[in-house]
Amino acid sequence: MSTSDYPRAVLFDHDGTLVDTEPLWELGKRRITAAHGGEWTAQDTQETLGRPISFTVQRLGELGVPGTQEEIFREFHGVLRDVLAENPPTFIPGVVPLLEELNRAGIPAAIVTNATSEVARYTAGLAPDNLFRVIIGDEEVAAGVTPKPDPDAYLEAARRLGVAPQDCVVVEDSPSGAAAGVAAGMVTVVVPGEQEVAPGPGIVHVPEHASLTLDLLRSLDPRG
Repeated sequence: MSTSDYPRAVLFDHDGTLVDTEPLWELGKRRITAAHGGEWTAQDTQETLGRPISFTVQRLGELGVPGTQEEIFREFHGVLRDVLAENPPTFIPGVVPLLEELNRAGIPAAIVTNATSEVARYTAGLAPDNLFRVIIGDEEVAAGVTPKPDPDAYLEAARRLGVAPQDCVVVEDSPSGAAAGVAAGMVTVVVPGEQEVAPGPGIVHVPEHASLTLDLLRSLDPRG
């Protein structure tokens, strides 16, 4: 196996990349809108997928969920907690071997998501101890970190890990997330997701999650 010191950190998106929570988010959105006499449609999902949670909260309000943005968020958060308790998420098949490789190699990781920090912390707890040392989610967005597709969230994760952006690899599944990783100056590996990510500089597509290996990530070293 290669002894390259690249990557020095791996920054993962959450939904659709580490865990298949998209169906659970969908269930939560349908449940809360139905409780208020509305209907969450497939079009609503497509128009909010991969975007900051504020887009979802705004759409919920447009569909009849009453209250301020903060009140809608709190109600939605409660519904999500119930959905996750009923359907505990697990890692997408193929992801765990890479996490174990990173752990053995001593390479730290982060979760960078536009979704809730609480759910990301739950996922981090399923991984090897102390692998995910940084979580960037909605709590950080509320504190001023600009969400994807802006690169700010990935740059903040690298800063907290003490690793230069060019020494990080991003793993993503959405167009907005891939755009954020590339804009941050990080090689971005894209796994299949709900939305197709167009080819482009700095983007490496893999056919399935099981294709993610430490040898693959090391082979992407931009230093040649």
